[in-house]
Amino acid sequence: MRLLHTSDWHLGRVFHRVNMLDAQAEFIGHLVTTVRERDVDAVVVSGDVYDRAVPPLAAVELFDDALHRLAGLGVPTVMISGNHDSARRLGVGAGLIDRAGIHLRTEPSACGTPVVLADAHGEVALYGLPYLEPALVKDEFGVDDAGHEAVLAAAMDRVRADLATRAHGTRSVVLAHAFVTGGRPSDSERDITVGGVAAVPAGVFAGVDYTALGHLHGCQTITERVRYSGSPLPYSFSEAAHRKSMWLIDLDADGFAGAERVDCPVPRALARIRGTLEDLLADPDVARHREAWVEATLTDPVRPAEPMARLTERFPHTLSLVFEPERAPGEPEVSYARRLAGRGDQQIAEDFVAHVRGAAPDEHERTVLRETFDAARADEAVREVAR
Repeated sequence: MRLLHTSDWHLGRVFHRVNMLDAQAEFIGHLVTTVRERDVDAVVVSGDVYDRAVPPLAAVELFDDALHRLAGLGVPTVMISGNHDSARRLGVGAGLIDRAGIHLRTEPSACGTPVVLADAHGEVALYGLPYLEPALVKDEFGVDDAGHEAVLAAAMDRVRADLATRAHGTRSVVLAHAFVTGGRPSDSERDITVGGVAAVPAGVFAGVDYTALGHLHGCQTITERVRYSGSPLPYSFSEAAHRKSMWLIDLDADGFAGAERVDCPVPRALARIRGTLEDLLADPDVARHREAWVEATLTDPVRPAEPMARLTERFPHTLSLVFEPERAPGEPEVSYARRLAGRGDQQIAEDFVAHVRGAAPDEHERTVLRETFDAARADEAVREVAR
């Protein structure tokens, strides 16, 4: 059996000021062509189909088109909801759509109920684990520890329990939307840290033949049988070095038999250039980026006049302008954005307390801050579901 693993479509997303819908439609066409030309037996989509809980109408129409085209090929498709999706909205009509071979798995309670397909070697059970917000699903899974590892481990216990009831030789695939230890994040993923911890170990998925992950936007291999497909398009300049692709996964009689990357069409290259404005306007080495989407970091000690207008004369697709003035050794860094780069909410809050009070928060105070951020994140998830 050959599977096509993709995820993180983020339909409806805008890249800076560029509407990505046309590029997303081109990707859907590429996906359908790949399914047809590469003899794909099933498609798995590991969450974040949409970019937000209430997507724009044009994104819903593109999703509808994708479903019709996939169903028209007669190739089964299994999809789960991600942390950007509204699970309830994405799952509307799932029972009816199921009859067309499109299997939407958005309910945590159904983690142990697979979509069962068959090939010449027997059955393949595909288990959909939608994004599991710990605070919202801990009661469903009967865990006291409201963390990602605990709820995913409980969900996988259900998977393994169901698998144990099936015929010997049944192969298994899990779809999951999570941050797995060893994965490399980018700037465009929403933070899912809970209790100060975001990542779960790959060992949580032990006992299945392949785990198709979603959430991180870079295509990457955690272990041979645990992989991220990444997003099919770039959604931040931190993805400038990404090779956007999908995974073709082959299963034989013994389980996992190999993986092949299939490149996705990218509308424009991404480029990050850095230097003084005059250097960037004159340097022949950066001329090759004229047709790319550009993020320019200016190092001029004083902000130059009309930098964006002047840059776009040479780089007409400049989308982002960052100022990081070069300073003398020992001169304090004054850029607020620079100080916050790469720091999570918890770290920023602890730094603020230390700045205002003159002393870092103690362990009790750090716990209070962590619990407050977790509660706010859970409340946001509840409000998105209720919309």
